[in-house]
Amino acid sequence: MTGDYMDSLETVIETVIAPQAAETDRSGTFPRSSMDALAKEGLLGLISAEKVGGRGEGLPAAARVIERLGGVCGSTAMVLLMHYAATALIEAYGDERVRGEIARDEHLTTLAFSEAGSRSHFWAPLGTATAEGDRVRLDSRKSWVTAAGEADSYVWSSRPLDADGPMSIWLVRKDTPGLDVGGPFDGFGLRGNASNPIAGEAVMVERSAMLGDDGAGLDIALQTGLPYFLVLNASFSLGLMEALVAKAHDHLLRSRLDHLGQSLADQPVQRARFAQLHTRMDTVRAFIGDTLAALGSGRGDATLRVLQVKAVAAEAAAEVADGVMRLCGGSAFRKETGVERLFRDALAARVMAPTTEALHDFVGRATLGMPLF
Repeated sequence: MTGDYMDSLETVIETVIAPQAAETDRSGTFPRSSMDALAKEGLLGLISAEKVGGRGEGLPAAARVIERLGGVCGSTAMVLLMHYAATALIEAYGDERVRGEIARDEHLTTLAFSEAGSRSHFWAPLGTATAEGDRVRLDSRKSWVTAAGEADSYVWSSRPLDADGPMSIWLVRKDTPGLDVGGPFDGFGLRGNASNPIAGEAVMVERSAMLGDDGAGLDIALQTGLPYFLVLNASFSLGLMEALVAKAHDHLLRSRLDHLGQSLADQPVQRARFAQLHTRMDTVRAFIGDTLAALGSGRGDATLRVLQVKAVAAEAAAEVADGVMRLCGGSAFRKETGVERLFRDALAARVMAPTTEALHDFVGRATLGMPLF
């Protein structure tokens, strides 16, 4: 099965995603053709259960897919990453209809957790949920929603409806009246991921649109959604590092010092710098592998590893990106080499909530046995 979905992915990368990656970045256009191609190959339903028509894979498979995509087209990788994180919550708490749509690769979903004014605390639900007869009114101002206006649904957080607790979670379909998508997105990196604000005013949903119990949204997100979100973000950073290191390797072999009759790869200082970058990347790969092993076995430190993994990978990706820019010199500044695009994309994970600083706070709290929130 692993070979099947990875072979499918390679087909899409070779025929659609890679040829369009530079233009997606240049124009900031949502990679619709790439997402359609991924859907055609059955990759939107990768983690959906087989009983609803999906491939029945889990987080390790999703991590491999995002890692491979990260260094090819960061925008496409981020859209699929958010789809998988949202799908994990829908698989656990959604109704069979929408689960089946995702499993059949007919439905792209995403997370809508970040609120205007919540800063690095992505979970802070400033929006409200109010009962109005048999239905529920949602009012909120979401920020940084990946695939805003492009996804078929949003996994949407709010304050609880009736219960105690920090938040509740809802499935809101794209065509629900009251949704107003901002944009267009014109960012430094990940330029095609349509990461725009969404204002929700008098968005009416059925009570059955709630995912899980009222008020239990934070626990649901921590137990189900956050492992996908953080591990896949780390895998995304790893994929970027792999692509950057590969470009540095090619540059060192290709660049000649005519007066010495040698390549840059023959120079001890350059070899040492390259080895350091490679070691940094390998360390992150091992950390992600250990995190997946901890989750798979139910190890006692699994939660701690999950909280650490995005911060570890994001900081390493930024360091590797900077190191490759230095190693490649002036050639890295030319867009045709592709290094500067990868450099810009590599910085995104640092500032994506929860930020590295917020995760450091969570790790400290978890280590000391304190509540995370």
